[in-house]
Amino acid sequence: MKDKSKNNLINWEIVSVNPNDKSWDWKDLFCFWGNSIQSIIAFSLIASLYLVYELSFLVVFIGSLIGTLLVYFFSNLISKPSQKHGIPFPVLLRTSLGFKGAKYLAMFRGVVGIFMFGIQTFFLSKAFSYLIRISIFSIDKTILDQDVFLIFLLGLNVIDGVAFLLTILIQVFLFSKNHNFNKMLINFSAVIVYLGMISFFILIINYEYEYVTKSFLEIFVFKDIFMRENIIPILTIAATIFSYFSIVIVNYGDFTRYVKNENQLKVGNLSLILNLIIFSFFAVFIVIGADIILNKNLENMERILTNPTDIIGKIDNTLITIIVLIFTIFASASTNLIANYVPAQNTLLNFLPTKLNLKSTGFIIGFLGFMIGIFWLPLLSQIGILSFLDTAGSFFGPFFGIIVIDYYLIKNGNLINKDIFSVAGDSAYYYSRGWHIKAIYSLLIGFIFAASTIWNVNLMHLHSYSWIIGAFTSSLTYYLLASR
Repeated sequence: MKDKSKNNLINWEIVSVNPNDKSWDWKDLFCFWGNSIQSIIAFSLIASLYLVYELSFLVVFIGSLIGTLLVYFFSNLISKPSQKHGIPFPVLLRTSLGFKGAKYLAMFRGVVGIFMFGIQTFFLSKAFSYLIRISIFSIDKTILDQDVFLIFLLGLNVIDGVAFLLTILIQVFLFSKNHNFNKMLINFSAVIVYLGMISFFILIINYEYEYVTKSFLEIFVFKDIFMRENIIPILTIAATIFSYFSIVIVNYGDFTRYVKNENQLKVGNLSLILNLIIFSFFAVFIVIGADIILNKNLENMERILTNPTDIIGKIDNTLITIIVLIFTIFASASTNLIANYVPAQNTLLNFLPTKLNLKSTGFIIGFLGFMIGIFWLPLLSQIGILSFLDTAGSFFGPFFGIIVIDYYLIKNGNLINKDIFSVAGDSAYYYSRGWHIKAIYSLLIGFIFAASTIWNVNLMHLHSYSWIIGAFTSSLTYYLLASR
């Protein structure tokens, strides 16, 4: 206990999870993957692949299935060590990069998480601002005509500003409690969003059953699938689907550390495929149904609408608009929790283990997220910040490659838990004063290859494959160096 009290690597939020506290099962992972796909981006992406591009149904389905199977395969690899040893991603990274290497380099994941938390919160706050406007308009239709609502600061008026601040505060308050509360939020959000999609499915069926069903069945074209021309589209769709999920793969251990056993983990990971099929079915059916309803109402439709916000903007029904906005809030907030907040939280805890806790990291993420969101519209979106975030994200594939090769091939699935939290010179993961030079060299090589698909004009067509390229390059380099 004396040694532990002097150890500056220990924080009780990121130490190995007590086996008695491992309460997640396959149903919780089903909800996790449900939340990961339940977003406006995924809705628009899937609907566009099936309905906008001139591709066969089977081409899109097979490509989506291949991409999802890749996510399933890689998720199994990265999640097993965290489930077995009960440690999150940045702590697991100590075993490969050394405790100092993990401390600083894992912050690339934290920086991307904080930036995306702020940006996604900005867009999420739009749903709150619409609800505020609808509420004010229902009370008095003339209030919104007041001059105070025409004053803009940094691209936001008073309603937008209040909505954004409210969105930040609610998320930080809810997300900074504990992992059990986060699990409850994830499960509730996944269920409520699917119930919402089922409700709209039933509504569309009741409106025009035969017409909508006929239009839906028309997309099921099974001819000309075995053609050479379909290979590139299938691979492109697979890479697109994989790229969408890739941001959560590397830090998947932040959640699987709480899974009861390996069997529950494997079954839960399989639910990713089921989630994709269910979500794709509802997304495509709802888009087709909405298009038919709008055309029946004599709307001038230049193209089919695949974005939920565009669809509700065309439907002149306040109640439906409110319901969709509420579902959008749940879906976007839970995605923000999984993909951005928790990864940022754990990397901050790993960076300053003895000085931070759940509340203080929540304050840091909330404050920085607020500043990023406030300056998103007038500044950050104008200077191409997303390209720099993509560049920082080029470390994610190499992180994965080094962790997997190190755990399965170099260490043969064996980790020494006490040494993960030790700064002693004779500990297994001390390496060179806390830095594992071979792993860091391999990481940088993988990063260069992955980032080249962003900044090299001749390689930009490979951007969807950048994660895999980085993972393969770093894993191969690390194996050649570390296996000697």
